[in-house]
Amino acid sequence: MASVLSAPHFHDEEAAYAFLEARVWPNGPVCPHCGGVERISKMAGKSTRIGVYKCYQCRKQLTVKVGTVFEASHVPLHVWLQAVALLTSSKKGISSNQLHRTLGVTLKTAWFMSHRIREAMRNGSLSPLGGAGRVVEADETYQGRHSTPRDVTTSGRPFIKKGKKGTPAKRAVIALVERGGDVRSFHVENADKATVNQIVSENIARESRVITDESRLYNDVAGNFHAHETVKHSAGEYVRYDDGFSIHSNTVENVFSILKRGMSGIYQHCAEKHLHRYLAEFDFRYNNRVGRGIGDRERADNALRGIVGKRLTYRTTSGG
Repeated sequence: MASVLSAPHFHDEEAAYAFLEARVWPNGPVCPHCGGVERISKMAGKSTRIGVYKCYQCRKQLTVKVGTVFEASHVPLHVWLQAVALLTSSKKGISSNQLHRTLGVTLKTAWFMSHRIREAMRNGSLSPLGGAGRVVEADETYQGRHSTPRDVTTSGRPFIKKGKKGTPAKRAVIALVERGGDVRSFHVENADKATVNQIVSENIARESRVITDESRLYNDVAGNFHAHETVKHSAGEYVRYDDGFSIHSNTVENVFSILKRGMSGIYQHCAEKHLHRYLAEFDFRYNNRVGRGIGDRERADNALRGIVGKRLTYRTTSGG
């Protein structure tokens, strides 16, 4: 980490603006107010703030931060870039308390910075996972407790008695992982058959080979894809081979293990309304992992590519 954070743009504000401009404006400045690309000049003068331009088409001033998750922030840009590097390179995340101590900002500021960066990590891709000859594993897990007591189980069935129908207090998370490819995670109100099958059908290509456990939630999956294989965990089966092809759900289980260790060990508490952003954070790091040839610097650059057009306007909201 020391070698990563030794770069000039982590310590010098002018270098930080130049670094971000090269990534947000690779072809030159673009006015976020009118969309113009011509007649934009960098303002000079001793009293002029660093990185300020003026668009002579709409007559407004701008910086590279306008229209991004960094907009309206009083935190120096080089500190923002440090936070991005730390959050993207920490495999199981980095807490707001740690950012607060490391960056020298207040705890509320560190919390808000981390949520803005998670928003930049959010992909929002609609292209399906898998395809011809590709394998996608699907599974569900439960992480954290609902903020208010519920009278139904995580699958939406009436809660009868503790230990008989599963706890009603857990938050359901569904994940789809393409082997050798991306993961896509969803927080859902109820992990029932209708919800699970809708997510699976909308996010996996029809030509894919889908692998799940023996849960009845996936009973209707078989007819929608090229093949549907199951592993019977209840019978002690965790992998089997079919003509050299391995049938298992270990890939998605590994994704869940990192998620749970991060949520329980690093973040410890997460308000349910923010869970989708934490999922986006863990998905981002998995999709930009070292195993795909992506190092810390490139991972941080990929996060910065997602800062445009995303804003979180609340400022000191607490919880999570």
